[in-house]
Amino acid sequence: MVLAGACPFSVDVNLTAWCVCVLSVSILYCVRSALDSDVSCEFGSKKYYALCGFGGILSCGITHTAVVPLDLVKCRLQVDPDKYKSIFKGFSITIKEDGMRGLAKGWAPTFIGYSMQGLCKFGFYEVFKITYSDMIGEENTYLWRTSLYLAASASAEFFADIALAPMEACKVRIQTQPGYANTLRQCAPKMFAEEGVWAFYKGVVPLWMRQIPYTMMKFACFERTVELLYKHVVPKPRAECSKGEQLVVTFVAGYIGVWKGLVARIIMIGTLTALQWFIYDSVKVYFCLPRPPPPEMPESLKKKLGITE
Repeated sequence: MVLAGACPFSVDVNLTAWCVCVLSVSILYCVRSALDSDVSCEFGSKKYYALCGFGGILSCGITHTAVVPLDLVKCRLQVDPDKYKSIFKGFSITIKEDGMRGLAKGWAPTFIGYSMQGLCKFGFYEVFKITYSDMIGEENTYLWRTSLYLAASASAEFFADIALAPMEACKVRIQTQPGYANTLRQCAPKMFAEEGVWAFYKGVVPLWMRQIPYTMMKFACFERTVELLYKHVVPKPRAECSKGEQLVVTFVAGYIGVWKGLVARIIMIGTLTALQWFIYDSVKVYFCLPRPPPPEMPESLKKKLGITE
């Protein structure tokens, strides 16, 4: 029960902390509980896609909620640079005006929005990757695998941003318009009453322009980096690696891949991306999802090219 006069936002802060803690503990449990058992479902089955989507929910929901204070200050700095001037000044002013709780403004739409984005981003990526591979055949899948990763990730992100847009619109209003609303429960009805449904999708095109190129780079670099690590760095095939060793490769690949395109923001974005891949792969490990080895040239293509072992 919330006492009369109590700040409803404080309840939101406590709830988000509880959610993040529970989900974080769940991920740690997943990693520790991973067993070398048989796969739990068929590759490309509905169960496989559903669990991949669940992994996406956890990976994006947890990581983006964890950096809400930094995101809030960044947004305010972009909207009112004369007032906030720098990241450090932004934190100082926000804490002075709203207290420490003020740094958590926008956590609810962030958690919900990026959970939905993660569901579509990772779940649909697996769907499109397998679908496009079936369309072009085994040999072309190998020869054009980077293009396959780019096409699958772009297709997935297109739908992921549609899922994210409503909550992203609420988050931006809460974080950048003082006095407009303090919580998602206040913001969403107010936006709908003032502008209708369109208010929640005004930013979808900028989201596509920002997120689709980033996601294409993120997935293609990750896939090729994993392939190179197992080929040139890891001293044994992935099938012979323990689950823990595989997760280390996943984290390293997620971090290295971002160096290719986001040098200026490598600390924040690199770590965020690496953690997302680590959490996503942890879910795959825990639920014993089939994890095919890195791509190898099909035997039929070797014969056509005259390649012999």
